[in-house]
Parts: sequence; structure tokens; C-alpha cells
Amino acid sequence: MSGIFGRLRTIGRRTTAADSGEPSRQAALKERKRTYNLFEAAAVYVAACAVDNQERIDEAAAWVSPEALSFGVNELACRAVVALARERDESPQEVARTLLGLPAA
Repeated sequence: MSGIFGRLRTIGRRTTAADSGEPSRQAALKERKRTYNLFEAAAVYVAACAVDNQERIDEAAAWVSPEALSFGVNELACRAVVALARERDESPQEVARTLLGLPAA
């Protein structure tokens, strides 16, 4: 579904660019130049999930492949758990279990 909206946004941008006197080909090239890395996509995706922003979730999910997004989310989770463990002076396992609401092992 986000593919359809993405295409509509592209068409809208091209129309706006044509109205402003800029050729639509140049507008399309500018649009293609912006690439997102998997960590940027993961950060936006996780932050959007935290506040239940479905539009932003869909947008970030479209930036990279599902596999790359999964890897980025996993890496973000690992880094977050390690950072919290250091801050709390606890083991990463204790922090992860606490965040998930699991009993201590």
C-alpha cells in the first residue's frame, strides 16, 4: 500500500516542480539522490513504533529491504541493551529480561 502512496507523492512532486519552472527530470534525479542507510531506517522505524506512528513506520520500512531493516533493528536493540546495562550497572541479560517484563533468570 505504501508503494501506491509513494508513487502519488512522486507524481505530486513532479507536478510541483513543473509548476515552479524546474523540469520534472531534474526533480526526479534529486529525489533519487537521497538514500537511507539501514541504521537510519532502523532508528526511524523503532522510534515510530514506540509512538505508534504508522505512517512513519511505513515510510522507514520502504527505505531499505526487510532483511536490512531487521538487521538494523536487531543492532539497535543490542546497542540499547548494552547502553542501559552499563548505565544501570547490570548485565545485558538482566536488562533485556526487565525490559520484556520477564522474571529474573
